[in-house]
Amino acid sequence: MKTIRSWLLVLGLATLAGCTTTQQNSSADFQPPEGDYRLIVMRPDVQVSLLTAGGLLERRADWTDTARENVLGALREQQRKRGGKAVIAASFAEAGDAERAEELDRLHAVVGASIRVHKYTPGMDLPSKKGRFDWTLGESAVSYGRDTGYQYALFLHVQDSFSSGGRVALQAVSMLGCVVGVCFIPESGRQVAFASLVDLRDGRVVWFNFLTSEDGDIRDPEGAEQLVDLLLDDMKAGSGRGARG
Repeated sequence: MKTIRSWLLVLGLATLAGCTTTQQNSSADFQPPEGDYRLIVMRPDVQVSLLTAGGLLERRADWTDTARENVLGALREQQRKRGGKAVIAASFAEAGDAERAEELDRLHAVVGASIRVHKYTPGMDLPSKKGRFDWTLGESAVSYGRDTGYQYALFLHVQDSFSSGGRVALQAVSMLGCVVGVCFIPESGRQVAFASLVDLRDGRVVWFNFLTSEDGDIRDPEGAEQLVDLLLDDMKAGSGRGARG
């Protein structure tokens, strides 16, 4: 009976383990855009993969295409509620200047990855930026904003993964090991996403939100809406940070 109770406890804890957290960073003088501002939402960088039994991520083009369309739909609805003049670009051509938009997107991918590492990984703070949020896309962003008339650019990066049948079976076997005192449960699929707002008048990344989640499914419209709301709805002023779990 004790073994059965232990097994049920393990299953219960595994079920409750799913958690979603967000954490914001922003420049000290940041205020969320208001009024008649002009915003370009760049083509969202979305990737959905299958997590194999061996722990490898296999990108699924069909899942990715469906998820990107769902995220675009959620972004259109979310920005409609915020006001301002927002354009949601489903392609680089829709961003006004395809070549420069793609160049800016590649630059942001590098800067965004750097922010993710140095602001959200313990012990990885850069000495020159400790206690400050100070990142920029530089003159490329300023030039793009000047020529297109946009004041802000919003970037979204999403990686979602789902466990294969073999991975789920491996996790179940690992849970059995917990009952006898050998407990190592392989990681399951999860969402990792970030959004950043760039002020195109000076090129600075003025706001950034990082999300991790073991819940949600952006292959469904409801899951994409939930993700976009978590990332963008609660945009905080100043250097405020928020967490939701």
